[in-house]
Amino acid sequence: MSASQEYHAADPVRAAEEFHAAENLRVAEAARAAEEERAVEQALALVGRRTPTSHPTPSRPDPTGPNTSFDPAISSHPTASSDPSDPTISSVPSGPTASSDPTAASGASVSDVGGPSLASSPASRSGARVPSAHGAPPSPHNPSPHSRSPHNPSPHSTSPHSPSPRQHRVTSWPDARALAERLGTSTPRAAHRLSLDRALGHVLAEAVVALTDLPSFDTSAMDGWVVAGPGPWTVHAGQGLLAGQGTAAPLPDGAAVRIATGARIPSEATAVIRSEHAHADESKGLLHTDRDVVPGQDIRPRGQECRSGDQLLPVGTLVTPPVIGLAAAAGYDALIATPRPRVDVLVLGDELLTAGLPREGLIRDALGPMLVPWLRALGAEVTPPRHLGDDAEGLRRTLATSEADLIVTTGGTAAGPVDHVHPVLAGTGATLLVDGVAVRPGHPMLLARLADEGPYLVGLPGNPLAAVSGLLTLAEPLIRGIAGRSAQEPFRAPMREEVHGHPQDTRLVPVIYRGDSVLPLHYNGPAMLRGVAAADGLAVVPPGGVRSGTEVEILDLPWASATPWTEGCFT
Repeated sequence: MSASQEYHAADPVRAAEEFHAAENLRVAEAARAAEEERAVEQALALVGRRTPTSHPTPSRPDPTGPNTSFDPAISSHPTASSDPSDPTISSVPSGPTASSDPTAASGASVSDVGGPSLASSPASRSGARVPSAHGAPPSPHNPSPHSRSPHNPSPHSTSPHSPSPRQHRVTSWPDARALAERLGTSTPRAAHRLSLDRALGHVLAEAVVALTDLPSFDTSAMDGWVVAGPGPWTVHAGQGLLAGQGTAAPLPDGAAVRIATGARIPSEATAVIRSEHAHADESKGLLHTDRDVVPGQDIRPRGQECRSGDQLLPVGTLVTPPVIGLAAAAGYDALIATPRPRVDVLVLGDELLTAGLPREGLIRDALGPMLVPWLRALGAEVTPPRHLGDDAEGLRRTLATSEADLIVTTGGTAAGPVDHVHPVLAGTGATLLVDGVAVRPGHPMLLARLADEGPYLVGLPGNPLAAVSGLLTLAEPLIRGIAGRSAQEPFRAPMREEVHGHPQDTRLVPVIYRGDSVLPLHYNGPAMLRGVAAADGLAVVPPGGVRSGTEVEILDLPWASATPWTEGCFT
């Protein structure tokens, strides 16, 4: 008998422990191999090389298994790998593994799928790495001040949990934006009558048709002399013709009368001579000019701008100050307009402060102060932001009692222990229309419709720039559609510098205008606002990036709404 056999015979308990340890190691190795194979097959499927297949779940977890989640640094790092077979790259970087089940499309009901799962979400949907199903340690890359993943919990977070896996398909950025716009334009819109002083920022629900000719009579375009026939002209004494007076007596041939801008032209008159172009000889009572006098000069003829019945402004026109002025000139006291969409903003997170400096793990809320004026600039009526913290029941009650057309939430869209948006939507029977978008930053955004034809909900990620991305991708086209605003024609401009792209996802990069091109800005990470604060727009960078000189679509930013008189976006 060997020394080892003698040892095991003397200590059967130790022998059993070593046997189980070896068995655990074998199962762990099998789990690791299965995870790696699944990640590679998923990446290949994303580029059309292979259909992902299901793998049996190991019976025991592997405490040392690799983390195959997506590194958020790839989205803005110039050396990011573009190899589709790289298991660290996924077009579902912020949520569960892409499902091959056709019933798990983006239009599926939340109630038809499970809640968020750390096991099925290789990367935190708030933009930071979370542990894999096998417990690999998280990465500190780019933690969001508004995200609460297992490695960056709220100060009051609970212990991690792993409900059943939630399967979904990430929507492409163009498809997500187009869907939001279609949903907005298909939303029934009432119309109401608004006095001119209340119509600013609304959208016309009825066309503005001229109620009179403009001008409604021949008027003088200048201060000077109104004359009839060839000169020199005999000056008629008196005050002359002023604006606001009634019909003047016909002007005899060869006569001249003083006239003010806007005054009614007497019949038989042929022209108006500007004061600076005429000279009156008072001794002889004659008016002379050293210029040729053309019949009709400096006279605004009746109906020059429009005739009664002409359409001045079509349905869908945004009511701006000039629109109000034109409507008033055309005889309107009120306009028929579409009500501005009502929007509630719900800020989620126990770690957020509304005043003062960050302290003791708490940070300032940047999204509440930013989103309210931004949404107003898009034409919405916005209530003051409500801070709900990490309170699932409070979120559920607020959703149930909202009377808004659209609810915008910030944070809580990931799969962390206190990210309650998905479970609450599932519990209320909402329909999940978009669950993750293939865009960087902002991939964990979502779009849902609450039950019983309730309001829409746009869930924005907690990272500030990621939230801006979600705002422009989902909220802006949805609000524009509900408000009845027409979509702007896509604007494109050449990129002055090369911009690295994500291998599979669209990137939104803050840019500034420089002549006839745009220049990408630094500080464009998901948690940063420094770049977009200086930006003129966001460039839509397709997967793979663009070279210098390549034209890209530009998402305009409504900075014109910052002027004091505005209530809507007038860009």
